[in-house]
Amino acid sequence: MPNNSTKTTKKEFSFQLSSNTPGIDAAWYVINTYSGHEYKVIDALKTRIKTMGLEDHIFRAIIPIQSKMVIRRGAKVKTQEKTLPGYVLIQMIVTDDSWVTVRTTPGVTGFVGIGSKPTPISQSEIDNIIKTTEEDKPKYQAPFGIGDVVKITNGPFTDFIGTIDSIDQEKGKLRCLVSFFERETPVELDFLQVTKEL
Repeated sequence: MPNNSTKTTKKEFSFQLSSNTPGIDAAWYVINTYSGHEYKVIDALKTRIKTMGLEDHIFRAIIPIQSKMVIRRGAKVKTQEKTLPGYVLIQMIVTDDSWVTVRTTPGVTGFVGIGSKPTPISQSEIDNIIKTTEEDKPKYQAPFGIGDVVKITNGPFTDFIGTIDSIDQEKGKLRCLVSFFERETPVELDFLQVTKEL
């Protein structure tokens, strides 16, 4: 029987940078960061906003992430993966002071926009990103591709070698063509039931 145990690691994706309510002038912007520094940038921003007294100008940040199901050591592991590595969404009112504070935060390389001017993104784009991030229906991350040769490790076809014909990322299943009585037979398997042949 495959090991169907699922472990979960949970990361925050939305951060309050200020306890103040965003004004009507507040909009969402995208800042570029060094890859892997997204959470450090959030921590630095929280400190700088207080130090600079900008609680009325910079309100919230989001690191877009998505749930993924990966196979590790024969177990399904639910993880969160950044969907836009190196980017942070920030809700703020752009003034000279707020722009400079964010722009000069360690780890930030700049704002996304036309020329040197930050370009706001629409609320509908933000709503879609939040919806995708909050969804708890993780997609499977297949450790193999179509055409890969795999060995079946569980079920009636244990120890048979087959070729992957199709992959269903949503369900974590694949179809494998197995040579059986000198005929290629399609067999549907769980990701946990196969290992990649080198």
